[in-house]
Amino acid sequence: MLAATAYRTIDIEAVLDPSKTSWCSFDPELGYVPRNVVLKDGMDFARATYTHEPGGQRKMINHADSPCRINTYGDSYTQSQQVSDDESWQERLASHIGEPIRNFGIGGHSVYTAYRRAMRVEATDNSAEYMVLCIFDDDHVRNLDASRWIRTQWIDRDRPRDRAWPQHGLPWTHLRFDLSSGRFAEMPGLCKTPQDLMALTRKEDFYNAFHDDQIVRLFALELGGEAKFDDLEAVAEALRIKVNLRDPSTRRTEAARLRQSYGFKSTEFLLDKLIPWVEEHGRKLMIVLVYSPNELLSYLTGSSRFDEIFLDYLRRKGIKPVDILERHRVDFSDFKIPAQKYIERYYIKPAAAAVFGHYNPIGNLFFAMAMKDDFVGWLNPKPPAYQ
Repeated sequence: MLAATAYRTIDIEAVLDPSKTSWCSFDPELGYVPRNVVLKDGMDFARATYTHEPGGQRKMINHADSPCRINTYGDSYTQSQQVSDDESWQERLASHIGEPIRNFGIGGHSVYTAYRRAMRVEATDNSAEYMVLCIFDDDHVRNLDASRWIRTQWIDRDRPRDRAWPQHGLPWTHLRFDLSSGRFAEMPGLCKTPQDLMALTRKEDFYNAFHDDQIVRLFALELGGEAKFDDLEAVAEALRIKVNLRDPSTRRTEAARLRQSYGFKSTEFLLDKLIPWVEEHGRKLMIVLVYSPNELLSYLTGSSRFDEIFLDYLRRKGIKPVDILERHRVDFSDFKIPAQKYIERYYIKPAAAAVFGHYNPIGNLFFAMAMKDDFVGWLNPKPPAYQ
């Protein structure tokens, strides 16, 4: 598995060389940060333009000259991947409410790396009173990945590649449960320098870096492979997650359930850390839950929610998130078309750096309008359009 997913020299050279085309640049803490680029990944495979301000946020267009009091953080659904700058949900919402919204989303990031970027930004002149944290359905387990590239590239391991391939899973800071202390630990990224990253293009170095990694072993079990799991059993017991990794007939399913539950627990740890910080610093926080086309299709066709355990946590904390899955359910009730046809109205298939499909321009407008009332009721004073 590790030999098939090791970084290629041509791909890492594109990330490290500013003169070469790449959608991201190396960052020791966050793994990578977005770069200005034009990608053929948009609606109808049109080219989408990604431009960023000196502070790192995506280009602000609507009301860009006005003071900004809203910062948004998260992964590709925050970044509005696969649409151009002016088609993002932040720009659609900013145009409507009459004030600017900063977009600090980064495709592929976890809840934890979104938090780390927020802490970095909120210590600068780009800080904001109102903070939006968007949490995508896969972001919980990304908290645990030392390198997300391994599990995303395993799916595409046999794809022919005759040119540089967009990177979206460079080693980054992550979370792991520390059995010795009985709590989660914040782990540094594996690469402090560009040279450290380039070294991982050597298959032997890549293998040595990840072969005993806890989450890589858990993913191997999920794929039906063999790996030690005594420490995983101990983590599950400490987190009160009931799983059985001993039975070979159910091990794959149990491993997948453990990884997901472990991810939820890591997000709970993070929010337990973030919420007091928000209160202490006089900020206001909005949690937005956003979902892939597959999860939306599953929900619209009658399946139960996979994240009910996380919703229970939010209810216990008194947090009422903006639940986009539920907003879609209400919207879908106005249609008399199959769920898949409904989803095709709003989403683009994955392309270029995108692993999952994202909202098309119409979908980003839906996303913005689905949150409109929440923003208007949240902001004080109300946005200019509602004063």
